[in-house]
Amino acid sequence: MWEEELREYKIYVSHIDDQEEYDIFLDKLDAGYNFEWKNYSEPGKKNFDEQMTDVDIVIILSGHYAKDELSIKKQIKSAQKLQKPIIAVRPYGMENVPPYIEELAQDIVGWNTPCIVEVIKENAIDENSK
Repeated sequence: MWEEELREYKIYVSHIDDQEEYDIFLDKLDAGYNFEWKNYSEPGKKNFDEQMTDVDIVIILSGHYAKDELSIKKQIKSAQKLQKPIIAVRPYGMENVPPYIEELAQDIVGWNTPCIVEVIKENAIDENSK
């Protein structure tokens, strides 16, 4: 029996100067079972449109919003301008997402790896259906 080739998801993950939450989230993606992905985000760089141009989905770590609201809003505006699906990730250990992010996210997920992978697969742009 042959195995179906895995799709590689092109993902942008929001980032701010404090990278702790970002690094933890990347570890979660790496731990996803049967899940291939490529990171298009470049922490430290502010060219958000450029980083998001080819992605299938944008992940907003909503815990970053309280730490650097301006940067997160800029990243969200880039995703909207480029018409990329936005997934919000609840702040680690919390249930609430800032209302600004909740209103525009296609979906909201916690820090559970299987749930994160499922939400990405459900919401990512499918290049084959264009």
